[in-house]
Amino acid sequence: MCGIVGYIGHGDKKQVLIDGLRELEYRGYDSAGIAMMDESGITHYKAVGKLINLENKASEYSSNSYGVGIGHTRWATHGKPNEVNAHPHLGEYSFVVHNGIIENYQELKKELQDEGVRFLSQTDTEVIVHLFEKFNNQLDNPFQAFEQTIAKLRGAYATLLITKKDPETIYFAKNGSPMIAGKDDHGSVYFGSSDAALIGKAKEVTYLTDGDYGFARSGTIHLFHAGESMVPAMVPLKSDKIYAQKEGFRFFMEKEIYEQSSVISDTMLGRVLDDEIHFDEIPDGLFDGIREIKVCACGTSYHAALASSYLFERLSQIRASVEIASEFRYKEPLLRTDTLFVVISQSGETADTLEALKMAKLAGIKTLALCNVDNSSIVREADATILLRAGIEKGVASTKAFATQMMVLWMLALYLAKDKMTAEKYRFDLEAMRLIPGLAKVNERIHEKVKRLSKRYLHGHGFFFIGRDIFYPLALEGALKLKEISYLHAEGYPSGEMKHGPIALADSELFTIALMPQTLLYDKTKSNIEELSARDSTICAISPKSFELADDMIRTSEQKHPMCEFFEMMVILQLLSMEVAVRRGNDVDMPRNLAKSVTVE
Repeated sequence: MCGIVGYIGHGDKKQVLIDGLRELEYRGYDSAGIAMMDESGITHYKAVGKLINLENKASEYSSNSYGVGIGHTRWATHGKPNEVNAHPHLGEYSFVVHNGIIENYQELKKELQDEGVRFLSQTDTEVIVHLFEKFNNQLDNPFQAFEQTIAKLRGAYATLLITKKDPETIYFAKNGSPMIAGKDDHGSVYFGSSDAALIGKAKEVTYLTDGDYGFARSGTIHLFHAGESMVPAMVPLKSDKIYAQKEGFRFFMEKEIYEQSSVISDTMLGRVLDDEIHFDEIPDGLFDGIREIKVCACGTSYHAALASSYLFERLSQIRASVEIASEFRYKEPLLRTDTLFVVISQSGETADTLEALKMAKLAGIKTLALCNVDNSSIVREADATILLRAGIEKGVASTKAFATQMMVLWMLALYLAKDKMTAEKYRFDLEAMRLIPGLAKVNERIHEKVKRLSKRYLHGHGFFFIGRDIFYPLALEGALKLKEISYLHAEGYPSGEMKHGPIALADSELFTIALMPQTLLYDKTKSNIEELSARDSTICAISPKSFELADDMIRTSEQKHPMCEFFEMMVILQLLSMEVAVRRGNDVDMPRNLAKSVTVE
């Protein structure tokens, strides 16, 4: 997730911005940049990679006169991670930084290009500065120009803008992405996308809400909402930097579970349109002649791949197979040119997956990567890439990366299904998709129940996680999460496989986590769970429907689409694993023996 900082004051603007960006490194980035303005004009620097590269480029700059500055760390969503695409973006006399995604940037960009505006970058952000200058050239009023600019934007954004036409002012706006403004006792004003960037600098802050915008100058924050002037609600700023990075959550994993709603929205922006799925990243002809999709991945990504095989065959009506990358490399696979080879990796550096991708490339077949890190090895190797837009994931046990993988795979299946489904069924999936950000939002009541239940699941000889259809891969993922962070033995199984051997383990010390969606094979799943209950297994049912044999019941909401139930149950499984691990006293974010990016075989 990109990071933003801003500063108005007499201090060393460069150092204030660099220090603020350093506190936001935990959010993840691939490039960084700063722009400072005082009586001598605007100076800016950009660099790819770590902040030290930016510091080195700006080492000669110094200014302690009154002025303004903005800075940004970029996690690429539109355009490659290079200096041209790095923020701040410039117009003729203004600079802008921006977090989020401008959903209608293509139409705005075309409109501006038709008027003769020349764009330098591939980003959506650049439209903001050119729109502002277009309106300001007409109005000769920077504030009104900024108001008209943000009125034209659709999507999620937190943005700061500085301009030579008003050299001691920072303009700001927030909608869907976080933004904080603060002040100290010396007349300085600070901005940040997280309060971590302001700790040690600002004394009090205001947490902007969606639709807020305004400007800051001379130590004062002028706030507006829906055209009306507001008094900023200032509160003291906490001083714990690690607490600030976790944004009030106990663990990064917990924060990332709670973030899933917003990152899924980011994943969908500009892709889930009113009547279709659209991917800018998919080149013309990628699917020409393709009769099969082979998906290859490891760990959590493999579970997303397995779930996608149901979606590709059911929606897209195209044959789909799934491979574990570490096995695929050595099985002497048959690769046909009518196959699209899809690889999935959060980091883009997973060694087994990368080597499988290279095998596919050598075989001359088309390749597509689903990845969270632009310019990673897998992204550079694949013919095309769809970025997940999950932002950095600090918890070793993947949560929001899995959520965005599933959303992208569902979108991709629907993208391929456009001419193979009835209009009614296609619309049904599109409408269900739009519900997912809300369903992925953590229900506090359910979280509290999971906390209470977790104390019952600290002993015994193991766990079965069971489900059918797409809920079988979700059961596998639930079992993996529990293993990774609680160190308890857990296995995921298709519900119907119990009687083919695993049921021999059933007794009162075996815990069964049963996924019981009402929209998909409910009666069949119920019958399988009754078999386990009859053998005295302890049953925890996750379902919208009451189940009289359940020892514990976690009620989900009534839904009409299986994927709606999938995402709601996904969140519950993540919370359950985390709360069991917490009760066992484990390091939730850094479980033993595991690494975030597996770059060895």
